[in-house]
Amino acid sequence: MIGKLFFTLTYWFGIPPWDTGVTPPEVYKFLEDNSPGKALDLGCGTGTNVITIAEHGWLAEGVDYVLRAVRTAKRKARKSSLSDRVEFRVGDVLSPDAFKGDYDLILDIGCFHSFSGENINLYIENISSHLRSGGSFLLYVHLDESSGTGHGATEDSLKKLGEKL
Repeated sequence: MIGKLFFTLTYWFGIPPWDTGVTPPEVYKFLEDNSPGKALDLGCGTGTNVITIAEHGWLAEGVDYVLRAVRTAKRKARKSSLSDRVEFRVGDVLSPDAFKGDYDLILDIGCFHSFSGENINLYIENISSHLRSGGSFLLYVHLDESSGTGHGATEDSLKKLGEKL
């Protein structure tokens, strides 16, 4: 609950530092090397990566639990003339309802590392249930190397994710 409040307030009072408006080069490389399909961006924020994916011919969806971020993403999509290739919705990636069918690509830039405990298991179950056979999961994560800060993915959580996918 506190996490959701933090993210909501951060979007309300300005552009969060993590929302750079720039798609990482690794995502561009993936898009250049793979045929278009159906993609989902978890914790999509204001939609930068969803729009980039759609520009490369994909049907792209984004889900975020911050309403203000999703509204901004929808505005950006309308301005880019890609509204027919993108869909944004408010949802919690820990809920199966956040997923609509199966995906050839699931992207997570900065979502997974905010989970701990049972939420990691819920997240992994949702990914593994909705990633098509042969599909790709791209993950950008902050690693908690200091063991105990409470922020970032742990080696154990990444191992658990890798074993399931």
